[in-house]
Parts: sequence; C-alpha cells; structure tokens
Amino acid sequence: MKPKVLVAMSGGVDSSVAAAVLLEAGYHVEGVTMKLWGGVSDTGCCSVSDVEDARWVADQIGVEHHVFNFGDEFEHNVVNPYIHDHLAVRTPNPCVECNRHIKFDRLMQRADALGFNVVATGHHARIVNTSKGWRLTRGADDRKDQSYVLHMLKESVLQRLLFPVGDMTKTEVRNYAETRGLLTAAKPDSQGVCFITKESGRKSFLGDHIPLRPGRVVDTSGATVGAVESIEMVAVGQRRKLGIPGGSPRLYVLDVDPNTTTVLVGDQDELNCSTTPLDDWSWVDEPVTGLLEVQTTAHGIPGLAAIDLDGTSVRWNKPHRAVAPGQSVVGYVDDIVVGGGTAGRPTTVGRYPHP
Repeated sequence: MKPKVLVAMSGGVDSSVAAAVLLEAGYHVEGVTMKLWGGVSDTGCCSVSDVEDARWVADQIGVEHHVFNFGDEFEHNVVNPYIHDHLAVRTPNPCVECNRHIKFDRLMQRADALGFNVVATGHHARIVNTSKGWRLTRGADDRKDQSYVLHMLKESVLQRLLFPVGDMTKTEVRNYAETRGLLTAAKPDSQGVCFITKESGRKSFLGDHIPLRPGRVVDTSGATVGAVESIEMVAVGQRRKLGIPGGSPRLYVLDVDPNTTTVLVGDQDELNCSTTPLDDWSWVDEPVTGLLEVQTTAHGIPGLAAIDLDGTSVRWNKPHRAVAPGQSVVGYVDDIVVGGGTAGRPTTVGRYPHP
C-alpha cells in the first residue's frame, strides 16, 4: 500500500496537477493550503482566491483539504528578514526563506504530527537517488526549473518529499490539467512577492516599516550623476530609476553604501567581476575542486566558476555580472545541486575615488 501524502496546494495549476497525479498513482492524498500572510495579497501564492481555488480543486478530484495558518512563523522567518535586508541595502530572496522555514520545515513538522509519511508540492524540480544518497536536481523544464529556490533542502527532507511535476514541462502540466478538467488549468503563474500588493507596491510596504533614505548617485570618478528617492530600493545591477538624465551613457549600480547613502554606478565592464564574495556557503557533500555551474538568479543562465574550498568566494572563469548582496548562489554538477550560499557585498571600498 502506498503511503499517505500531504500535498501543498497553492491554488495554482502545478500543485493541482501534483495532487491529481499522485491520486491516480494510488497514493492516499490529502491537500493543504498554507495561510501565510494575514494582510491583503493580490500577488504570489497567498491570496484568498488561491485558498478557494485549492479547495475547489481538492473537491473536484475528491480529496480532503485542510488550511494551516502559519502566519506568525511566516512573518518572523520571511517578512521580517525581508524588511531587515532592505534596511541593510541587501536584495532578499523571500521565496528561498519561505521554502527553508515554512514549506519544508514547519509544514513537514505538521505532516509528522498528523501521520503523513510523505509531503508533495508542485515545484518544478526532481529528486534522484545517487550513490551518495538523495539529491536535488533540475526539473525537466529549463524555463520553469525551481531547484535554485530549493537548494537548501537536506537529504532528510528529500527522502520523504515528492515533486510529481518535476518530470513534466509546463505545457505538459497544463495539458494534463485541461484533460482532467481541473479548474486551475488556465490560471496564470504567480508573480511577485505574496505580501507585496500590485496596488501599493514594494516602496509603500517598506515605507510602512522602515525609514526610506534618499541618496545621491555617483560614478567611479566621484562625480554626482543622479539621485534616488530611497537607497533601500536600489539593487546591484539596476540601471533604471537612478535619476540620471536621458541621453547619458548607460550606467549600472555597482554598489550601495548605506553609511553615506551613496549609490555607485559604472558601465557594463565595471559591473562585470571576476569574483563574488559569499556568505554562509555549504557543500552538499565534499567540496568540488573544479569548475561547476553556478546560478545567481532564479531563472538566470548559470556561469562556470570555481568555489573556494573554504566557501568564501566564487571565482568566475570569465567576467561575470556582479551579484546583488543577499541573492542565493547555487552550484550544480550535471544538474545536481552540490552547494549553495548567499552573495556578500562586493569590495568597492578604496577601489574608486571617495565622492
């Protein structure tokens, strides 16, 4: 007899199909939707309509549906760090933290308490059993692969986790949903951060929690070339909304100094770097000494690089676009996640003239 599976149903097509596929495969399936954000939400996967959509699909395929309220844990582990990262002028990854603390920690604990052997989600990623144990690998659909935001998952979690749509392309997922007549078959993918509304936006949200400080924009010669309303809203690599007059050369953010409220900009060549500092890097197994694929955004093209054995920096094999501090950095070998960490702040102190 196949085990009991608790399927995290976000109200989207992927998790709907995940539940239906497991039910067809003979598992005892129950669905759960996590209520994470107590405020108004019209983006991400936490809106009231998403809970209703998940409930309707569960009823449609004939499985029991639950709602777990993890609002306090979500605010403590996801929302507050998001705010604090912006205050420190770092670029946070709230989806990574939600996966780390809520979906694959708190939810797993609740599943244990309720007697579920396995948890499943609609993520586009795969789990493989290698000679070294269970490992996370990229999903079949390169355009939708979500292994980057799941890189922190430990083997103890992977061995009791299922990703039923990981072997499917997004087109195949939607086709399956249409064939089954699932209500979410044509539902658009979630976009943005679930606790940031489309109407008020990130600036309004942050302004309600922290002081937003204006700053001046300087180039690498120290000349003032623009101004920003809030340094907390600026990220490395950004080239718009910098108050730089039209017709000026294309300039990108190289660094942000929260102490002097200064945004440093430069051209494309200055944005490129040979190394990226790392915070809290950890290897899945023993360190990889050669080149590996290193990905620095959720759907970006990975570059080839070597990771210092002590995990303090990435050394790119050719100039690479600078990575915003706070962003996840994930290493792969043959599509298998071999390590991950967080980009640190680049060393620009003393590199350019003081403004």
